[in-house]
Amino acid sequence: MTEAARTSAQPAAKPPGLRERMRAAVRAEVVEAAHRLFSERGFDGTTVDQIAAEVGVSRATLFRYFGTKEDIVLGRLEDSGRLIAEELAGRPDDERPWEALRRAFDVVMRMNAQHPDQALGYLRMLNETPSLRARHFEKQLHWQELMVPEIARRLGAGPDDARDPRPRALVAAALACLDTAATGWVSCDGEVPLPVMLDRAMAALGA
Repeated sequence: MTEAARTSAQPAAKPPGLRERMRAAVRAEVVEAAHRLFSERGFDGTTVDQIAAEVGVSRATLFRYFGTKEDIVLGRLEDSGRLIAEELAGRPDDERPWEALRRAFDVVMRMNAQHPDQALGYLRMLNETPSLRARHFEKQLHWQELMVPEIARRLGAGPDDARDPRPRALVAAALACLDTAATGWVSCDGEVPLPVMLDRAMAALGA
């Protein structure tokens, strides 16, 4: 499917209303304040009450925006998964599924490149906090559900066909490579660029 065809097939997105924009602004303020406290005191050393006080809201108000303290850290991953899926759907139809998956991850590479020190600190906190790792795994399972239909389409398979594990196997393997590359990037303290780590990881399976 060409980019023009995709664009014409998609209805125009309705702009967010005032309430949605205000909610997004508060969420962004909470996330920024929380990450600042986490960098100073560590994840386990920072309480929800401290985050709420930093933003100037009550604990109850904060929990209306985020279900758990872990969600404050990982909330951005929801947007990341959606952006990766959109990038994947926009790749050329003649591109091999594995290469399309690799190129779809470029959207994450670009985001991290904007603030590499922050990204490195974020991933280090993620690796060092078991509760965050567990929640991160849950988020990635949701990413899989977003990405599998496009890979199934490229393979000529049904996304819900339990007899054909190829789409889920490819997406799960690609996400495992992304996770492994991120872990390696943290371990070498960013000495090797993250895209290079990802290329190496995915090349090992795509050879």
